Amino acid sequence: MTESLAHAAFARLRRGLLLLMSVATGLSVAGNYFAQPLLDVIGRELGLGTTMATLVVAAAQGGYALGLILLVPLGDLVERRRLAVLLFAATSVFLLVSALATSGPMLLAGTALTALTSVAAQVVVPYAVTLAAPAERGRVVGTVMAGLLLGGLLARTASGTLSELGGWRTIYWLNALLVAAVTVLLWRFLPRLHTPIGLSYPALLRSTVAMFRDEAPLRWRAGIGALSFAAFSVLWTAVTFLLAGPAYGWGEAAIGLFGLVGAAGAIATPIAGRLADRGWVQRVSGIGTALLALSWPLIGLGAVAPGWLVAGVLLFTVAQQAVLNANQHIIYALRPEARNRINSAFMTAFFLGGAAGSLLTSAAWTGAGWTGVSLLGGALSAAAFGLWALERMSSNLNRQKEEDDHHR
Repeated sequence: MTESLAHAAFARLRRGLLLLMSVATGLSVAGNYFAQPLLDVIGRELGLGTTMATLVVAAAQGGYALGLILLVPLGDLVERRRLAVLLFAATSVFLLVSALATSGPMLLAGTALTALTSVAAQVVVPYAVTLAAPAERGRVVGTVMAGLLLGGLLARTASGTLSELGGWRTIYWLNALLVAAVTVLLWRFLPRLHTPIGLSYPALLRSTVAMFRDEAPLRWRAGIGALSFAAFSVLWTAVTFLLAGPAYGWGEAAIGLFGLVGAAGAIATPIAGRLADRGWVQRVSGIGTALLALSWPLIGLGAVAPGWLVAGVLLFTVAQQAVLNANQHIIYALRPEARNRINSAFMTAFFLGGAAGSLLTSAAWTGAGWTGVSLLGGALSAAAFGLWALERMSSNLNRQKEEDDHHR
C-alpha cells in the first residue's frame, strides 16, 4: 500500500486503530519494567545480589537499545505491518523465557531478548506518524507515546500486585498472552505500508549511523533525550530499594501501586503534542528540562516524607514526557523518507542513556543511599537543561550568521 492509501485507511479507522496502536506499544514495552518493583523478591528467590538485580534493569535497556539500532531501521526497508507483527510475536515468546527462569543468567537472557524485540513499539510510533496528517502528528505521537508510557509505568503496578497474588512469574505469563492477542489484532487491522528505499541492510545501518553526522538537530535531541532518560532510570530503579527499605518497608504490591504516580505523567504527553503542533515545541523543551532539574530536591526529601516523594515524582514524570514528545516532534520533521532510521538513531541514544543511568544507580545507592541517588538524578537533569540552552544558543548564532551573510 502506498503512503496516500495508508492515509485513507487510517482516516477510516482513526480512533480504533490509534487506540490499538497505543495499547500495542504499551504491552510491548511493559515486559521491560516488570522486574523493577520485584527486584527484592526476585533476588531472594533466585539468589541475586543488588548488583545482579540492577543488571536485570540494565539488560532490558541495553537489549532495547540493540534492537533499536539493528531492527527498527528495517521499517524503511521492508513492509511495516509484517515487521511489526513478527516482532510482537517474538516478544510474546521471549516473555515465556523470563516466566520460566530458574537462575539469574536465564532471567537476564529472557529480559534482554524480550527487550530486543519489544522495539516493535518503536516501529509502530513512526508508522502512526506516517499515517497521520502533518497538522495532527504531534497529537498522534502524543497519543501513541502515552500508551507506551502507561505500559512502562503500569507494568510496575501490575507486576507488584500480581506478585503478591500468584508469585512474580504471573505477570510474565499474562503479558505473553496479551501480546500474542495484540499480534493477531495488528495483523488484522494495520494497513500495509511499504516504502522501499533501495538500500541493502548493511547500507541501511550505515545510513542510520550517518544520521548523527548529517542532522545537527538529531544530535542535540539525542543528547537531551539520553540525559533525561538516564535520570528517569535512576529514579525508577532506586525507588524500589527506597520503598522496600527501612524508611518505608512496603511490600511488592504497594511498590507496584506507586507506579500510578508516574502514570499520571501520561496526561502531559498529548498536551505537549498539541502545543508542539501550535509551534511551541522549543518552549515545551525548555520548560520541561528545567522542571526535570527542579523536581529532584522534592524527590530527595522523599527519603523521609511520602508527600514530597509523590510530588517530585509526579513533576519529574510530567516534565520527562513533555521533553520526549518535543524531541520526537522535532526529529520526525527532519526527513520523512527516513523516519524509521531517525527514530532508531534517536531512541538508541535514548535507551543507552537509560542503561547508563541504571548502572550508575547501583554505585550511587551503595555509596550514599537516597541522597546519592538524588544528586545523581539532579545532575543528569541539570545537564539536559544545559544542553537545551546550548542548542538554543547555537541555533541563534547560526541564524544570526545566515542573516549577516545575506546582508553582505
